[in-house]
Amino acid sequence: MNNARITEHEQSLISKIRALPPEKLMEVEDFIDFLRQSGEDRRLRRAAAKLSEDAFQEAWDNPEDAEYDRL
Repeated sequence: MNNARITEHEQSLISKIRALPPEKLMEVEDFIDFLRQSGEDRRLRRAAAKLSEDAFQEAWDNPEDAEYDRL
């Protein structure tokens, strides 16, 4: 990482992280991993839903179910 490109906010976070005891660093790392994974999970769910739209289009768009569409 190029230090010239670190924002003030990033520098503040880095300073706070450096001040933590080792056991807290592990917690911070776990939390960061959790945040990354939850974002990836959300992207995967959206992609899966998008891919399934064509497969379900016939089931979703048919005259028999038109009454439910109006509810």
